[in-house]
Amino acid sequence: METRQYVGPIEWVGKMIVPLTDRGEGGPASQVTREFDVELVRGNEILRVSACGLYRAFINGQRVGEDVLTPGWTTYDARLSYQVYHVAHLLKEGRNTITIWIGDGWYRSPLMWMSERRTEVWGTEVSAIAEIRSGEDFSKVLVATDEHWLSGQTPVRKSQIYFGEIFDATFASRPREGVRSIVFDTRKLILHECAPVRELSPLDPIRQWRDTDGRTIYDFGQNAAGYVRVSIAGETAGEILIEHAEILDERGEFYNVNYRSAEAISRVQVNERGLIDYSPIFTYFGFRYARVTASDGARITKIQSVPISSVPDATAGFSCGNELVNRFFENAIWSHRSNFIDVPIDCPQRDERLGYSGDAQVFAAAACYLADSEGILTKFVRDLMVDQALDGAISHTSPHVVRMKPGNRKQRGSMGWGDAITIIPWRLYVHYGNEDIIAEAFPAMVRWIDFAWSLTTDGVVRPPNTPGMRGYCLGDWLQPAGTEANPLPTIGKDAIATIYLFISLTIGTRVADILGETDTGARLEQMRSAVETAFRREFITASGRLKHDDQTSYALALLHDLVPPELVEATTDCFRQAIGRTGGRLGTGFLGTPALLPALSKVGEGHLAASVFLQEEVPGWLYQVKRGATTIWERWDGVLADGTLFDPDMNSFNHYAFGAVCDWLLESVAGFRPDPKQPGFEHIIYSPTIIPELSPVTAHYDSVRGKISADWTVVGEDVRYEITVPDGTRGTLRLSRAHLEPVVDGVSVDAGREVVVTPGHHVVTFRLSNHGR
Repeated sequence: METRQYVGPIEWVGKMIVPLTDRGEGGPASQVTREFDVELVRGNEILRVSACGLYRAFINGQRVGEDVLTPGWTTYDARLSYQVYHVAHLLKEGRNTITIWIGDGWYRSPLMWMSERRTEVWGTEVSAIAEIRSGEDFSKVLVATDEHWLSGQTPVRKSQIYFGEIFDATFASRPREGVRSIVFDTRKLILHECAPVRELSPLDPIRQWRDTDGRTIYDFGQNAAGYVRVSIAGETAGEILIEHAEILDERGEFYNVNYRSAEAISRVQVNERGLIDYSPIFTYFGFRYARVTASDGARITKIQSVPISSVPDATAGFSCGNELVNRFFENAIWSHRSNFIDVPIDCPQRDERLGYSGDAQVFAAAACYLADSEGILTKFVRDLMVDQALDGAISHTSPHVVRMKPGNRKQRGSMGWGDAITIIPWRLYVHYGNEDIIAEAFPAMVRWIDFAWSLTTDGVVRPPNTPGMRGYCLGDWLQPAGTEANPLPTIGKDAIATIYLFISLTIGTRVADILGETDTGARLEQMRSAVETAFRREFITASGRLKHDDQTSYALALLHDLVPPELVEATTDCFRQAIGRTGGRLGTGFLGTPALLPALSKVGEGHLAASVFLQEEVPGWLYQVKRGATTIWERWDGVLADGTLFDPDMNSFNHYAFGAVCDWLLESVAGFRPDPKQPGFEHIIYSPTIIPELSPVTAHYDSVRGKISADWTVVGEDVRYEITVPDGTRGTLRLSRAHLEPVVDGVSVDAGREVVVTPGHHVVTFRLSNHGR
């Protein structure tokens, strides 16, 4: 099996070459090829390869590697990833052939929604660069891309990210045209920074049926990002058309109107010899259902859904006595997988699939638990840094498609979105203990903070009201509005922008202290103090009520210590009232939702947090599961209470943002979290929020220092809490005074006292008071 290998900096000999067969955006994929001789296969030969576009490489007709959608997605004018593979087993002594297929990919596919569609975003020509090297220091070049290569077209007749792919198995490829080299700065080439996109285990259909038009619909049982793999028997010339959908409509019929302008099809042409095991090469889809139309000359003998992801392996688990919660946690894992495809994107199905900074920052903590996300989030931070504007503004999406068209709406500088440049590096540092990323990102953090500060008046951020203007704020995206007769209060954009400036300043001062940036740290601390004072003056009344009186305001202000200590009790009471006005349901959007339950737990309202989480009506986490969701929805009301679907203009059934609550399930309910002062789980804090309705709870996380686990059961008022502390770490058990008569490993301790727990397994018992949940 081919494996990747790290190879240190070596000057590139290969040139970037353009196939003369390239017919431009939307045309057939091209290939470039070269024959070369090998005197002796030494066993250490490597291939370094990249492309402007997507590539798939072959040596002597055998595919190189198992990665898909290579070289990945970056801001191509500044950074282009390359991959390195062992290829000795594919070589032979004597004459060899290397072939590289090249498709449009993100480099040249039309991107964004139809009203602002961008074509040929980064370039008009696809191209490739490659070289095979050997020797102890890889100094011997066996073959490299240059003007002597040949080019031809491929059976991939069209391939684009939103469109899908057309594959003609009857096409005979004969590379006869040449190539030309182009000027390319190889300093832009960077070794791929995160795990490759790989296939997961395929999913067989759980059922199938024919619609009234005779088309076969397959249900794979799981919404995922990937593609359909088919085996086709061709009896005469024929064609297979595969369409994709996430959901069935209220009549039980195939429905993909919510894909908007994304055609999302695979079309395969075969002859009487048939085609075995086709799956798309240069695109992917988001789907649970496939609708197949087959002509008389083509017959499917096997069909599967093949999920793909950069984070295929779960590193955390959570199970409890409520099966809806268990399925929700699994749904979050699947949404994480589906949307971490080289870039943390918003959704995998429609004409969007963009790396939204706001979505990524609210989910970053959960992402670090659910799978090893260090590489892909580090890569994303670097993409954000490349796309950062001269005035310090961070783009809404990265790689920033709009940046290449400066005359259009800027789409950057929104508080809560741009704060990804501070929040994600900090999350990575706390979770994985690697100081490098905060050091690398710190200058960009400061530039972003200075940009946000430029929008303040007397310490309050005052964003403009017009979309597209400098500093326009997207606010608490998709915050429930309530009914027309009973509208819910919504956090003001000035308030949420000011809170997020405070969050970034808090992180900035901590990072400055860690890095020894004394002068900058002092300046940021002065700004932080000014924002804190301004927020309390502007948004908190003398009675403790917040100005906008909504759940997001209370959650964010309490979680981030913006409420003066003497008002916390009164503000908490207002928080409870805000939840009471919604009938015990949540009233938060993308920015408020991750803070809602942690804030309630922080102020001792764990029972109320549990009640909000466990209610099963819309808006609510478990409502989706009751409706048959297998991933996290974009909207709380994606399917309405009567079973009808929300407006398809913005209704994805595979977004990850609201799955951020998994962070609360692990850190608060299971009760383990890292200590920011000793990051990377060097010191683990154990402090569970006991919710009897969930008993028994079992949770674990495979941290960088070993497996952490926490389980608890409740019988009456008695709680048994078992934890595992990995070797080489230490833990601190924090139980509140409401956890009565605590006993740790058979030894009674005082209620409310912190207890040091050493590596190994520990058993803790206590009784619950009426308010100890």
